[in-house]
Amino acid sequence: MSFLDGTIWSKGVIRIKYDKIRRVLGIYTKLIKGSIIYKQEQANIYDVNERSIQRDIDDIRNFLENNKDYNPNNSIIYDYKKMGYVMKDPYNRTFTNSEILAICKILLDSRAFTKLQMEDILRRLIVNCVSENNRKLIEDLIGNELFHYVQPQHKKVFLDEMWKIGQAIRNCQFIEIKYKKIKDKEVVTRRLKPVAILFSEYYFYFVAFIDDDNIKEKFNTLEDSFPTIYRIDRIENLRVLEEKFHIPYRDRFEEGEFRKRVQFMYGGKLRRVKFQYYGENVEAVLDRLPTAKILKEDDGIYTLQAEVFGDGVDMWFRSQGDLIKVLL
Repeated sequence: MSFLDGTIWSKGVIRIKYDKIRRVLGIYTKLIKGSIIYKQEQANIYDVNERSIQRDIDDIRNFLENNKDYNPNNSIIYDYKKMGYVMKDPYNRTFTNSEILAICKILLDSRAFTKLQMEDILRRLIVNCVSENNRKLIEDLIGNELFHYVQPQHKKVFLDEMWKIGQAIRNCQFIEIKYKKIKDKEVVTRRLKPVAILFSEYYFYFVAFIDDDNIKEKFNTLEDSFPTIYRIDRIENLRVLEEKFHIPYRDRFEEGEFRKRVQFMYGGKLRRVKFQYYGENVEAVLDRLPTAKILKEDDGIYTLQAEVFGDGVDMWFRSQGDLIKVLL
């Protein structure tokens, strides 16, 4: 058989080279997935000796070192603790098994998706981020919780809508939604300036300013008006408009700061609250209200002050019973 360079190869040579390519690609694929390469094990799989596997590893290593534009961060090293070859990422771009387990647990506890969605997300997360050696362990550790997973009552798949909202936020585009209210189930139409996407208490929300001339007349700047909050799963219909809005940089909406000040996703005016806490774990209060500051402590009674948006904090105060006394 002849090739373009004029070389004549026998079928046997072609077969050997094909086996070599298949073997190298197989080992490389395992390495990038985080697997540990044991020479004896790979030699048994591919029916070659360990010297062949060593040459394959050297070939992969040389390729990575000589082609930094292709894969500048990874390198192949021998891990003496694991007694095998691994792909080392000096910038730690990959997750550890413990981090993946934590992410899986957080996702399950969020109860943000339908059961089918959750199963699919977790499956792809494990397949793409966990080495073959540890996948079964991760699956076993989350299996019972996944089996008993209770999906949200709305049973809606809304990720595509959330992505559209995210693009509208990035491009400063108006959106128009038909939205089902929680209390009376009325469906209303709103033309909005979306500015942020947030997650809280099992649901995804987006924050927006209503594009209403009557509201605009009441406020001098965008910062003075308070945003409205919508649950994404309650959107009946979403349309991203071509028309764009402009927010000066000094008036930009900062979702991180807003998130610190909103409770139970109840929007409203910015206000300052002052209260006393009579419980034993003031850290829980500081975690719940990130803007809270301890003004004083007297015999285990803490006086605190916080900035919050809306009336959601009043619901939280009531839920604490005698542990909270509102002063302002």
